[in-house]
Parts: sequence; structure tokens; C-alpha cells
Amino acid sequence: MRSSSRFLFLGLFALPLVVVLLLLISSRSEPYILLPTFSPNPNPTPRSHPRLKVFVADLPRSFNYGLLDLFWSLSAPDSRIGANPDADLRSSTMRRRGAPLPPPYPENPLIKQYSAEYWLLGDLETPRGSRGAAAASVAERVYDAAEADVVFVPFFATLSAEMELGWGRKGGFGREEGNGDYRRQREVVDRITGSDAWRRSGGRDHVFVLTDPVAMWHVRKEIAPAILLVVDFGGWYKLDSKAANHNSSSMIQHTQVSLIKDVIVPYTHLLPRLPLSEDRPRHILLYFKGAKHRHRGGLVREKLWDLLVDEPGVIIEEGFPNATGREQSIKGMRSTEFCLHPAGDTPTSCRLFDAIFSLCIPVVVSDNIELPFEGIIDYSEFSLFVSVNNALQPKWLVNYLRSITKEQKDKLRANMARVQPVFEYENGRPGGVGPIPPDGAVNHIWKKIHQKVPMIKEAIIREKRKPEGVSIPLRCHCT
Repeated sequence: MRSSSRFLFLGLFALPLVVVLLLLISSRSEPYILLPTFSPNPNPTPRSHPRLKVFVADLPRSFNYGLLDLFWSLSAPDSRIGANPDADLRSSTMRRRGAPLPPPYPENPLIKQYSAEYWLLGDLETPRGSRGAAAASVAERVYDAAEADVVFVPFFATLSAEMELGWGRKGGFGREEGNGDYRRQREVVDRITGSDAWRRSGGRDHVFVLTDPVAMWHVRKEIAPAILLVVDFGGWYKLDSKAANHNSSSMIQHTQVSLIKDVIVPYTHLLPRLPLSEDRPRHILLYFKGAKHRHRGGLVREKLWDLLVDEPGVIIEEGFPNATGREQSIKGMRSTEFCLHPAGDTPTSCRLFDAIFSLCIPVVVSDNIELPFEGIIDYSEFSLFVSVNNALQPKWLVNYLRSITKEQKDKLRANMARVQPVFEYENGRPGGVGPIPPDGAVNHIWKKIHQKVPMIKEAIIREKRKPEGVSIPLRCHCT
């Protein structure tokens, strides 16, 4: 009787242990069957992802939004284009002068294509409480330079340069005397390089937006240590006549820009976005609209033009997407399978992004090209890259394009539709101040800058221990 009672007691005591062991064994045998987990807050908080701490350098309003006030007060049109795309917007903007929000950025395509400076500053000007529940922007503005990862220089260098080109003295852009853009460049550089923040880092953690190939043209050497946001390195080429035997088409390596420290940013697209659901059959093989005659690397464009202009299924026409040219470009790109993207004065142009927003498969003929956000997106998934050597062989390019199957084109176009938001700057907010799309161009630029922060800090620390009197030449010979 005692023995059976003892066994009953031991059994009752051991039963829970057996159940636990069985559950453990069961869980090990099926490790991929997991119970669903639920986040108490589906929207990530500002601290749930890495943040880029940005200090905005102290510059007067006259160097950014004040430049827009000056632009909208101009009565004459841009001397470089026949149409005046800002006429209606100018009158409405002048009526609302003194409004709390910044003025709009120009619609003039020669200026609008470089508008990154406007949207980046707009994001930093957005109050913390207005950034949205998810705080989509990677950038977090701080008000002590010592706490910052980078120092953003709020100078609209592109607008400054373009106003001088379009409204200044003819042929006077390269001169310093009487050049309003040069005067602004000089004052910005003197203010920034004289600050404690610049002295602490040697300028390595400062960010300049130089999307126009001629922005800050006169002072580039002085700001070379900084992080430069550029559309490509084409405007930074230097000619070395001795090494090139006086051949002006030969280039030396860059000494002021580098993929290590700088960020390639997209042009602002000038044509509206075409969703994949609205795409229609395309009956033209290849399309290009632009200027035939270019300099330097653009000499390839002239040769391509002569090769392709009479090819069946190919449309090659002179023009620029403003006024009636804009409507022609929309129709042309939306009716065409492939859009040609040859080098011009610089390796790239806004034409590439207009093609992407038109779902026209880009055909890039530019051997030395830098592209935005590489490492985050893969351009080969929605674009074709052709060497200059192959493209200049008679019939080669059209035969190659005709060999691409419908299935391949559909896949390229579907991939293109997925990356369209990545190249979108506008946030739909008046004055550009307000929450930004988390998957848009502004946030991707902040992400690329954030990736460079460890390298910047290492360079600053290395500079501190360098013995006095030792100088190290700039070496940006990188690909």
C-alpha cells in the first residue's frame, strides 16, 4: 500500500516535467514553425533606425530662400530660353510675398533639374513635431555643432549660378569682377571656413549641395575637403595639356571629388511619372530629344546622331523639354521602348530620370558615368549599358535593341516602376517644408551621407596626430 502510494506521488510529480520535456523536444524538431510576433507599435519610432545628426551652418537667409525672393522679383525672362515657364508662377508668388512658408523653386527647366538644394533644406527646416509619427527622415537636426555628424551648408549654389548665367552679363560668368554669383560664393566660403566647426574638422564633415556642374565654380579648391553632393564628376574634370599632348579630349584623374567622400545625387525629373498600370503598347524602338552639339565627352553624341537619325523605328530630334518641347518629350518617351542616354558636356543628364519616370528603358552610352545610390539600387535591373565602342559601330545598337525579347523588356520596365519613388524629390508640401517620403530621393541622400560618417571621423582623427608642417596631397584617384 505504501509502495503504490509512493509510485502514485512520484508519477504525479514527474508528469509536469515530462510535458515540459516533450514540448522542448517538439520545438527542437520543428525549428522553423514559429508563433507570430506582434510589435506594440507598428510605426518605427525616431530611435528605431540610425540617425544622421545634422547641424545647419549659420548663413543669412539671403543665401538660400532670399535668393528665391530675388529670383521671383526679376521681371525679364531667362536669356537662354525663348519661353518663360515661370511667368504665371511669378505673379502669384509676388502676391503672396511675406508668407510664412518659403517661396517655390523655379519651374524653369534649366534650374529645376538641379533643385536638390531646395528639398534638402526643406527637410531640415521641418519642425520636429511636423515630421510625422514615423519620423521618416534619416536626418535629425541638432543645434550644437559639437553634437553633429555633419554640418549642412544652406547655400543655394545652383540657383546663384543659374541666375548669373541667365540674367548676368553675357560671357561674364567666368570673371570675378561684377559677378554676383562669385560675390556670394566668396562670402559663403569666408564665413564657413572661418567658423569653429570648419577648423575642428578641416571641413571634412561639411556638406555642400553642388548639383549644377558650375556651382561654386570659383572656389572649388577651397571646399574640396568637404562632402560634395554632385550629379556626376563631369564638371570637375581637369585638362592636362602636357600629358595629353595638347589633345583637349584627354582627362586626368579627379583631385577634388571622390566616390569615397562625395555623394552622387539624382537630377530632378522634368516629366511626370507614368505608373506601370497606365503603360500602353510602344511602337517606337529608340528615342532621343536634346542638343546634338556638345563639348568634351558629348562628341560621342554627335557621332551617334549621324549614325541613328535615318534608322527605321528611331526618332532623334533637337530640343529641350520646355513649353511645346515638354509635351513632345512626354509623348516621345511614353511611345518608345528604349530611350537613348549619351554623354553630353557631362557624363549624365536629367534625361535619364525623365526616361525612368516615363518607363522608357534607358540605354546608357557613357563609359565614364557616376550614378546615384549605387549600392542601394542596381541599375542593370532596369537599364542597358552599352560601350561607346560598340554603339558607334554601324547598325550595332539597333540590332542589339531589336534582339531583346518582350519578356526581358517587361521585366526591365517592371523593375523601373519599382524604383521610380527613389528618384522623387517633391514631398507635396508648400515650400518643401514637411514630412518627406521615406523611400524618396532626400532620404536616400541622407542615407548615403550617413554611410560616410565613420570614414569622416577617422580622417579627422588621423589629421589631429599629423606632425606640424607635414602636408599630404589630395588623392581622390578612385572609381
